[in-house]
This record gives sequence, structure tokens and C-alpha cells, in this order.
Amino acid sequence: MIVDMQAQLQIISIPAFKDNYIWLIHNGHQAIVVDPGDALPVLNTLNQCQLTLHTILITHHHQDHIGGVTALVEKYPDVKIFAPKNEQYEFKHTQVCEPDVIKLATFNIEFTLIDLPGHTLGHVAYYVAHHDNPWLFCGDTLFGAGCGRLFEGSPAQMLNSLQKLAALPTKTKVFCTHEYTLHNIGFALTLEPNNSALRQRQHDTLKLRNAHLPSLPSTIALELTTNPFLRCNSTEIQSSLQQKNASLLQVFSLIREMRNHY
Repeated sequence: MIVDMQAQLQIISIPAFKDNYIWLIHNGHQAIVVDPGDALPVLNTLNQCQLTLHTILITHHHQDHIGGVTALVEKYPDVKIFAPKNEQYEFKHTQVCEPDVIKLATFNIEFTLIDLPGHTLGHVAYYVAHHDNPWLFCGDTLFGAGCGRLFEGSPAQMLNSLQKLAALPTKTKVFCTHEYTLHNIGFALTLEPNNSALRQRQHDTLKLRNAHLPSLPSTIALELTTNPFLRCNSTEIQSSLQQKNASLLQVFSLIREMRNHY
């Protein structure tokens, strides 16, 4: 499904596994894919749209984000691959980290790297700033109304990473890699039941999912009003947690632990 168009580029969400999205950006001829955990749906989409794979962007090393790379390289041996500098990969790639900028003249696009330790220690995001509506490909750091689990990093690292993303322009479109939004909203409502923006998001997301459409992309603006991990200073959330005098890190850590068991 085509979800956005800027400067002659289109973005397609490719469903994979149970709830993953592989994002494909194309100019009508060549394509960039982000976190191809499974090669088959990518190859099918490239074939259907008559596209050639030009570039692969990797946010972190988990298998559901890199599992399709080898098969894609076999099909497209000249593909360019960019992956986090602070992680290990068996396939040939260019190492990237903040503040690197990837310039792809073929697409007239630039990706700025943002280091986001937390979910994994080397996790990165790819940010496109030069469109009227900026784009953020954030892997498993920020989700619709949620954030990633802490498999390697600390709560402090993840909170700092999320604060980096929260500081981006509010119109930034957020391309997460999992369809967790409805479940995350359900959890968020246990903390902030009087948040009218959250109730509206639940309504809107249900409508999308019932129509078999993705709940993504989100926006930074929407996350700031509905995502509890970006709202640790909310009076209602702090009251729900009985943490009125706690630090943001204490509130964040408690919310993350509670979400692990929701």
C-alpha cells in the first residue's frame, strides 16, 4: 500500500511475519528498503511494481529486521547496504552512526543518522529532513503509542533516545516497524484514561485496522499527545502510578516494566 509521496518518491508498507512492516521507498524505477526481515514479500513487491533494489537500510541486528538481506543480495548483488556501526553483521555493508548523512543522488534524498541505544545498544534511525513533511524510520525504538523493549540498553538510554525523537519537528512522519498500535493504546489508557486525544486515536486506529489498513505512519505530534513513554511528565500518568514526585526516569522505568507484562 502506498502511504506517502514527497518529491516524486513513494513509500509502500510491506507486511511481513505476524506484525512487521518493511518500508519501501521508490522513485518509479529503483527502490530503498528498510529492515527487510523477509525477502519474499520484498521481492514480490519489487516485481509487481517493476522496481530494482538500490539500497537497504538496517536499524538494528534482530533477525526479523535483517533475515531477508542475504536473499536480496543474491538477487541484487550491487545493492548498497547501510547498517549500524556499533553492531556486527555477516553481510557486507557500510557502517553508519550519528551524525553520518547518507546521500542517495538517484533518489535526491539524504538520510541523517540518529543513534538510539535502548532496544539494542547500536540501534539507529534514518531521518529525512528536507521534505515539507520529514520522515523518520525508527526501527524498534518508537512505536505507535509505545516504545521498544530494552533487550540490551538501560532505561536511561531508551529515555534519552525517545527524547531525541520527541524533539524532532512535530509534523515528522514516523515509520515504525511493528503493528502494535492498538495494543499499546489499550495499555496507555490504563495510565491516562481521561486523555481525549488517546481515545480519538483508539477510534481512528480501530477504523484503520478494521479496514485492513496499517495504523502507520504516525507523527511526532500524535505521539506527543498519546504515547505514555513520551508523556512521563503527565500529571494523570504520574497520579495513576502514584509517582507524583518521581523523576522522569523513574516514571519511564515503571511504565516500561508494566508494559512488559501487559
